[in-house]
Amino acid sequence: MSQPDDLLYKTETWSFREHWISFIHALQDRICAALEDLDEKSVFVTDEWERERGGGGRTRVITGGRVFEKGGVNTSVVWGKVTDVMRTQLKIDGKNWFACGLSLVIHPLNPYVPTTHANWRYFELYDDSGHVSDRWFGGGADLTPYYLFREDARHFHRSFRAAMDPFDTDLYPRYKQWCDEYFVNKHRDNEMRGIGGVFYDHLRPVDAADADRLFAFQQANGNAFLPAYLPIVEKRAAMPYGEREVEWQEVRRGRYVEFNLIHDRGTLFGLKTNGRTESILMSLPPRARWEYNYEPAEKSPEADLLDACRHPRDWVK
Repeated sequence: MSQPDDLLYKTETWSFREHWISFIHALQDRICAALEDLDEKSVFVTDEWERERGGGGRTRVITGGRVFEKGGVNTSVVWGKVTDVMRTQLKIDGKNWFACGLSLVIHPLNPYVPTTHANWRYFELYDDSGHVSDRWFGGGADLTPYYLFREDARHFHRSFRAAMDPFDTDLYPRYKQWCDEYFVNKHRDNEMRGIGGVFYDHLRPVDAADADRLFAFQQANGNAFLPAYLPIVEKRAAMPYGEREVEWQEVRRGRYVEFNLIHDRGTLFGLKTNGRTESILMSLPPRARWEYNYEPAEKSPEADLLDACRHPRDWVK
């Protein structure tokens, strides 16, 4: 991947960015290897691409697996000029921008195994002189089950609380609430797409020491993903299921699609900055369903999951 000739790579944060790029590439390798080992059938296909207007990425996709029907673990290192569309629709101002991150979505085959999403990113803005005018971290991880197992929800949430508590015990409850409020289909009466997790954005360092602290915070969260998710998959992947469970899975996947295409800021940012469409829409499931005015039967397992999506809960108790 070629580097730009302008000041994007010549600021005082050059080495900081390189350290972050190395981390997300290593994390991508580690996550893909662990998921392949668990699947035992399919492997990730790697697609390296370049962005005409600056940068590129490494998209890795797994399909047709024993456990994972479709999934992607993507990294990108991209940059460009701040456009009028970005200023008006994304509220980003400056002359140039730089973004680097990892984003993943995993859609398992078995409806008793939850879908999961995570991303960890770093963003910089530059002024007319090429100096950094703003920079921040963002990220998080969340769980989208189709059937609710409370012990799985507790394990996932407790894993990320354990990652955050060493930095500040106020962070997990704050970012858990942020996640509950963000991953919501507002057009469906504020119905969450899943049972949440953690989400945060625009974590701006006040100085170099704080930047290192936020970097370490991002590392802790990224490193918590596999221990948070894999034990759940291992526990549920062999559970028997039938047509009823698949139909419900497809209905809930429809809600997932709605959120990603209507509300998700990452999807909108990628599309508004002329990002690579195939990589951006990798997050969509291979199958989904929309039933008119669908409601599950009262007191059914499906209704139990839907109630959790409509009424956020404290999962770490």
